[in-house]
Amino acid sequence: MKILIATDKPFAAIAVNGIRKVTEEASYELALLEKYTEKSQLLEAVADADAIIVRSDIVDNEVFDAAKQLKIVVRAGAGYDNIDLTAATEHNVCVMNTPGQNANAVAELALGLMVYGVRNFYNGTSGTELKGKRLGIHAYGNVGRNVARIARGFGMEIAAFDPYLSAEAIVNEGIEAVSSSEELYKTCQFVSLHIPATAETKNSIGFNLLSLMPKGAMLINTARKEVIDEAGLLRVMEERSDFRYLTDVTPSIHSELTERFAARYFSTPKKMGAQTAEANINAGIAAAKQIVGFLKDGIDRFKVN
Repeated sequence: MKILIATDKPFAAIAVNGIRKVTEEASYELALLEKYTEKSQLLEAVADADAIIVRSDIVDNEVFDAAKQLKIVVRAGAGYDNIDLTAATEHNVCVMNTPGQNANAVAELALGLMVYGVRNFYNGTSGTELKGKRLGIHAYGNVGRNVARIARGFGMEIAAFDPYLSAEAIVNEGIEAVSSSEELYKTCQFVSLHIPATAETKNSIGFNLLSLMPKGAMLINTARKEVIDEAGLLRVMEERSDFRYLTDVTPSIHSELTERFAARYFSTPKKMGAQTAEANINAGIAAAKQIVGFLKDGIDRFKVN
């Protein structure tokens, strides 16, 4: 069996070594395709692969067509919208993610962005504190739980909304559960987004929700660009001089937001939520273990297609 690591943004060397150890202990072959610049390189590399580990790399129908032996693809991370799930299913390929492995890294970045925002981007002027402020967590999964844990240390009041979790499950963790996204945005000065980009959620965060937020509002997005209705966001930024938007996913309207609202808008140069040594290692090794478990024993606990 051949496992391919296909990453245009490579894992850290220590992560690759960890993956190699898992692979070799299972008596599998490991191949590397790193920093590739052409899709043709990926198509050539997957031709004889039984399994692939990717990060943000695009795995579409063309890739599945080229990978005649492919049995499983694992996205080393939580989000998997870079993989065509329909094509994977049509090619009888299992797709998994590695939920939770990057969660703390993303959560720390979310709180870091909040601190950066309330301190006016460290421009030397007087800012405010997070202590005593109300934080709304939109989607209470692995990342949301870590955001709550860290925010509790800041002394924030915390509420959460997740349509796929019962209120009891949220309350049992000491977090206030609200019954709707409207209630979350209306009652929280800070909102941290952790929803995936799905048909249901794309463009769902727009003017109607954002305009509900209290004075001094701040939206933090370490999820996906696609969940934001950018026209609605722009309208809120235009109509409310108190509204701030800090994100880890650069909007399509980045240039306009930078030019017009530099004091209230910030985007990281690239998606950095999972860009820590620890997350890099954790996700890569978890991906390798999941592949071995699937190929040897048919374990598909984190299958997403």
